Amino acid sequence: MEISSVPFFTQEDYSHLYNLFADTDPNNLNKRKRNRKDDEGGGGGAEQIGYNGNNSNDSNNLKDLLASLIMLDEEESQEERNRMVESQQHRAMFNASFDNQTRAMDTYKAQFEAHYAQSEEFDHKITKKARRAVAAASAAVVSHGTCSVQVPNQNQSGSEAGSTVHRRLWVKDRSKDWWERISHKDFPEEEFRRWFRMSKSTFDMICDELEAVVTKKNTMLRDAIPVRQRVAVCIWRLATGDPLRLVSKRFGLGISTCHKLVLEVCSAIRSVLMPKFLQWPSEEKMNDIKKEFEGISGIQNVGGAMYTTHVPIIAPKISVSAYFNKRHTERNQKTSYSITVQGVVDWKGVFSDVCIGWPGSMPDDEVLEKSALFQRANRGSLKDVWIVGNAGHPLMDWVLVPYTHPNLTWAQHAFNEKIEEIQGVAKQAFARLKGRWGCLQKRTEVKLQDLPVVLGACCVLHNICEMRNEEMDSDWAFELHDDQMVAQNAIRSAASMQARDHIAHYLLHHARSGTSFL
Repeated sequence: MEISSVPFFTQEDYSHLYNLFADTDPNNLNKRKRNRKDDEGGGGGAEQIGYNGNNSNDSNNLKDLLASLIMLDEEESQEERNRMVESQQHRAMFNASFDNQTRAMDTYKAQFEAHYAQSEEFDHKITKKARRAVAAASAAVVSHGTCSVQVPNQNQSGSEAGSTVHRRLWVKDRSKDWWERISHKDFPEEEFRRWFRMSKSTFDMICDELEAVVTKKNTMLRDAIPVRQRVAVCIWRLATGDPLRLVSKRFGLGISTCHKLVLEVCSAIRSVLMPKFLQWPSEEKMNDIKKEFEGISGIQNVGGAMYTTHVPIIAPKISVSAYFNKRHTERNQKTSYSITVQGVVDWKGVFSDVCIGWPGSMPDDEVLEKSALFQRANRGSLKDVWIVGNAGHPLMDWVLVPYTHPNLTWAQHAFNEKIEEIQGVAKQAFARLKGRWGCLQKRTEVKLQDLPVVLGACCVLHNICEMRNEEMDSDWAFELHDDQMVAQNAIRSAASMQARDHIAHYLLHHARSGTSFL
């Protein structure tokens, strides 16, 4: 059933209704009747009766209309009240349901937290018991690494809770056949020397010296790696320069373990063997060195030959430009980064002083100024001692370098020839150093901060081999390619200029110089 819209009345409609009300008034109706009788006389009775009938119908229609309007208003008001009541009921139901759900969630959360706390405590107890059982059983581990551990099974009944479970302490099985074969006493000496760049006796001496520092204790889970194997991993890595993955396969150890062993043994060599085999000579030994160099060149008071080489490295993450080697890059047409190794050697090629780690972009004279040798000279420890350098080093009161200007005299040519002979001792020593230890010939997997330790260990091992007269095979030969630049401030002492001229004059006029320059 549709309800039509309520009509809106205009002012004319209201005036018409007012007239209808006025017509329905009995007093006005009697007055109109009397007036009409006076005007029309007694006629028109039938018309008057008809007129009264129409007024009666209009009045009834108006009443019905007003009643309908009033009913519509009441119905609309009632519907509005019903909607408000229903809305309040729905809101009350929603709030009640939300409160019930909130209480249920709080209850569930409390139960869950309590259950989780209980299960965590229970798991902690089980884990603790299992660890105790494993620790107790590990003491009885057999050589195969298999042990029998009694662990309670929570999924079984109480009578079966104490069942025995066989477990294995997991260690990746790697073959150690090669190391066991090469470490055997019957392994050929030449083969051993080819791989480790030294004889078995020298290797055993190094192991004995490092045993107190390198030895590790056995644990309940596994045996410690023997000292000989630890030292062998390090020396093999330094000698061959093989990547760690190949070293790992050779010795049956993990890659990270091999890397750790190399750094540990190199650090032990630096701390234990360097004070014994790489140190500045005493006064007595210095006198012997001076005599030997004088016999080689005829120049008196020469206490050592100095040379600076470069070791290639991977481009560092910081200060890249400082380690960029411009000269090597231009010569090889390949980007090169390096660090410097400055060393002073005696007449046998044994290092008496090393300075390691300065960036490859620094020239030789700047590296010299940064070294401990320069500080030792400033303290007066190199009085009456010449250290023979090359054209990249400056001429100072204790550094003797060749003439570099053009149009040299015969005496100067003769002097340069003798300086080259002394420099040849240092160059040959560095060539043997890089030839014996292949890790110095290419970029290694060692971090920049660990390189000084590794390079220092190589220098110490070089001294040990030289002192014990370990021969160099022809296959190990290495040719140095270190570019030299004339120092910017090549002469730093007038007295040293006069001393150099006097030495050159002495060599020429006392028949101590050769004639190959002629």
